[in-house]
Amino acid sequence: MQKIIATPFLSLIIPFSSVYAGQPVDLPGVVVTATRAETLQNELAAGATVYTRQDIERLQVKTLPDLFKGTLGVDIAQSGGYGQTTDLFLRGTNPGHVLVLIDGIKVGSVTTGTMPYELIPIDQIERVEIVRGPQSSLYGSEAIGGVIQIFTRKGSHGDDKPHVSLQAGGGSYDTAHTAGTVSGNLGRNWYNLGVSHIDSAGFNAKQHSDPDRDGYENTGVNARFGHRFANAAEIEGFFLRSQGTNQYDSSFGGNNSAFINQVFGLTGQMDVRKDWHTLLRLGRSTDDLDTFFPDGSFESRYNTTRWNASWLNQVRLSDAHQLTVGADYRLDEVASGDLDTYSPGFNTYSQKSRYDAGLFSELHSRVLERHFLNASVRGDKNEAFGDYVTGSVGWRYNSVLGINPFASFGNAFKAPTFNELYWPNTGFGGGNPHLKPEESQSVEVGVSGVHKQVQWELRAYHTDVDQLISGWPPVNINKARIEGIEAQLVTDFLGWHHKLNLNLLNPVDVATGLRLQRRADKSLSFDLSRSIGVFDVGAAVLAQGDRPDIDYNTYPYQRVSLHGFVTVDLRAAWHINKNWLLSGKLNNLLDENYQTVNGYNTPDRNFFVSIHYND
Repeated sequence: MQKIIATPFLSLIIPFSSVYAGQPVDLPGVVVTATRAETLQNELAAGATVYTRQDIERLQVKTLPDLFKGTLGVDIAQSGGYGQTTDLFLRGTNPGHVLVLIDGIKVGSVTTGTMPYELIPIDQIERVEIVRGPQSSLYGSEAIGGVIQIFTRKGSHGDDKPHVSLQAGGGSYDTAHTAGTVSGNLGRNWYNLGVSHIDSAGFNAKQHSDPDRDGYENTGVNARFGHRFANAAEIEGFFLRSQGTNQYDSSFGGNNSAFINQVFGLTGQMDVRKDWHTLLRLGRSTDDLDTFFPDGSFESRYNTTRWNASWLNQVRLSDAHQLTVGADYRLDEVASGDLDTYSPGFNTYSQKSRYDAGLFSELHSRVLERHFLNASVRGDKNEAFGDYVTGSVGWRYNSVLGINPFASFGNAFKAPTFNELYWPNTGFGGGNPHLKPEESQSVEVGVSGVHKQVQWELRAYHTDVDQLISGWPPVNINKARIEGIEAQLVTDFLGWHHKLNLNLLNPVDVATGLRLQRRADKSLSFDLSRSIGVFDVGAAVLAQGDRPDIDYNTYPYQRVSLHGFVTVDLRAAWHINKNWLLSGKLNNLLDENYQTVNGYNTPDRNFFVSIHYND
């Protein structure tokens, strides 16, 4: 049973389930991201995975990429260890085809169009929602493969006593990690303050390069304060920052960088009437990166900023119908130093900012007691390419037998990045300001089952992506066809909790007939856990098939195949008493030698041990 996020508007959606439940039962999980309003998962056609703070601690993961490994519909390709560049493929789409939000604020690099998952401090995260499938009809650009929303930690314990959480640990690769939070309530106010630090000497990230260790250090800070007024209106502000350095192996240019990623937001919400809830959110996210040569001299600087403003209105039309309407305004800005190491003087983009304004609406309805419909439409006006309209529709039927079919259809788009549009011409070509958005159409069907000790789900999807941007100078030339199957089985048997995920994927470049790079054609993950008295034990197995890639150390470049692999992780925790916990994890038990990016090493057998205190 997943922990849910409670707000006053949750009461508006609970009657949808109570009508067909027949008798009091535990509520299924609630997701916010799939409809931009709190909605029960068993009323949606969209596939969603939710990780809570309890899941993060139980799995003993130290980074977001580690949390995402083996997740339904997700594939991870990482260029080394801690802090190294990570590509996330959601349902086989490109890394830039995933919209990422932190507490409702859009984040990620304006120049590359991707998200540095490896740099987000996981100690400051309360919850992660991964919604699979097109979501542009709610969020606009980038949501072709889906949306990932990260919720930072929030203090709310129901009393005025501060609650403290501390942990410290260490392990392989000379890795050290510390974290602490203090949270609680003060009357109508709540707060959370957290800080974390991780430092690792790492290992050699890239083969056939400098045989040095590529280290990483990151300090994370999170702050959140909120106040509830006498009329139940709320105002809340949050701040998240990660700052540090990482080393890497580069074929040319710099080999270490200093980064600062931060996001802050301010949200106000209230019930205008008992059937109308309104929310206003303002925010700003930044992605700053400086790179340096091996001798420590400065190479380049990329500073990008995203301003966000959103207004949402949730209206309960009746017990069976809920309408969400809203507007978004986003302004992207870029500031940089020298862009080209070998062509001094190219230190500015031809355009330094652009805006996007969007209006959207979404209707969530119960029809004939057991049928659920979701329909959404959105219009975007983008300064770079003009207007774009997207829509989606989903249907689900919850039968008395616990067998629940569903289907959905939607289109989506991704705006070109600043690099693709506005990179200066250095003599080897530059950006193309005439690029069109990449666009997609997706259809999905499936069925799920909920029984006494077993839950299962089976989905099949087909996505066509047109106007894919490729080459240099970039042009809209490519087309991809992606087909996949997702299956999940969750059981509780003899005190053991089992979760089995299966992904089958066929992502193809239509022009060449070849599989898209760095995606495994099949993936199977299995997680097993149990509590035995004061001990918690668990194991995780990840098996993935081969994946194609390009060998950039040859000329002309050669296409290669990276072999499949199986990794096994073991974990255990000892509840010493109600306040103290000792945990340990052994990763890659079989010492598997594998790659997810050609030429880049992955961790061998390694361990991590932590001591935790919670009052």
